[in-house]
Amino acid sequence: MEQFDVIVIGAGPAGGAAAFWAARAGLTVALIDRKTFPRDKLCGGLVTGRARRHYAEIFGHDMPFDPEDCKTSVEFRYRGQPVGLIENAPPLCATMRWDMDAMICGHALGAGARDFTGQDLATIDVDTTILTLKDGRSLRYRVLIGADGVNSQVARHLFGQSFERARIGFGLEIEATDPHLVPDAPIRIDLAAAHWGYGWTFPKRRSTTIGVGGLLSKNPGMKRAMAAYCDMLGIDAPEARIKGQFLPFGHFRRSPGRGAVLLAGDAAGLVDPITGEGIGHALHSGQLAAQAAIDALSAHRPDTALHRYRRALRPLHRSLRMARLIRPVIFAPALEPSFARAFARSTTLRWQFLDLMAGDTDYRDILWQVVLRLPRLGLMLLQRRRIEE
Repeated sequence: MEQFDVIVIGAGPAGGAAAFWAARAGLTVALIDRKTFPRDKLCGGLVTGRARRHYAEIFGHDMPFDPEDCKTSVEFRYRGQPVGLIENAPPLCATMRWDMDAMICGHALGAGARDFTGQDLATIDVDTTILTLKDGRSLRYRVLIGADGVNSQVARHLFGQSFERARIGFGLEIEATDPHLVPDAPIRIDLAAAHWGYGWTFPKRRSTTIGVGGLLSKNPGMKRAMAAYCDMLGIDAPEARIKGQFLPFGHFRRSPGRGAVLLAGDAAGLVDPITGEGIGHALHSGQLAAQAAIDALSAHRPDTALHRYRRALRPLHRSLRMARLIRPVIFAPALEPSFARAFARSTTLRWQFLDLMAGDTDYRDILWQVVLRLPRLGLMLLQRRRIEE
């Protein structure tokens, strides 16, 4: 039986970052994923300033982008009508997850992580700290990091389910290559294209990523919403080309693991409740989980890894809680028109929202804009600690 200091399950941004950070620190690391890389992944692929900063901090260099894939124009719409165009926005860079995830996985393997990609996980035994792969091999860990996405096997093993269906989000997406879609078009965000969510159009060099997403419980007709959005854009979108995926959408786990078992990225629900952005949080949480493992093993107390990790996650959890507080102002049907009118009138509010998308502002700032633009509603939000959706 092979033994490792850290075993990481999932080789996407969270798992790749965790495996790289732990291996670079000199730990023995196994990186497991049921897919081989490159592999397809449903994701808009918009890489924010936050994500780029975390990537540079972890891997020691800027994330590479073709200049054509960095956008500075963003168009906002509400029910198809323009509510603002910003043409000198902070750069928002579009990528194909096929390329980006393979690159990150390659960094981890290059740092010394053992390659177990293309291997399915059969069982996890947290009492004996042993994993068994479907090919029959057994691996022992001191710290286990589950970065295996929204359908996490690790989360299911710990908590009985990967997510709560009543609180999960869902997205549909297509890679479109219609002739009228040009790579230098602005990024487009369509508020109310889905209930408690939005639609997105991200032009890239080889295709345009088009999708809708929102809370699953509020969108029993998500396929109809996707069809309507594509029709509005003039896109022919055969159902066979449309991909779907659950999205944690801000329902994070307050306790992301147990003892020496940690959850990172989508497996821990670390997705922005308003923008749906998860790449930056995945990279950051992967690094934090790995550092918690490093510190716990250095102290010869792997069972303290979760305590260390939760402490490191506090600022991120605080920000996500604040975002959930604001979300009804933007997406609740009764309040959506008021927000759209304020959004259309206020250049400041549009810039705040854009900075939020780019990862260049904090939810405390946009909360104050809500208070200023919609005083009574803003006061209610400040007084309430929890919003029932």
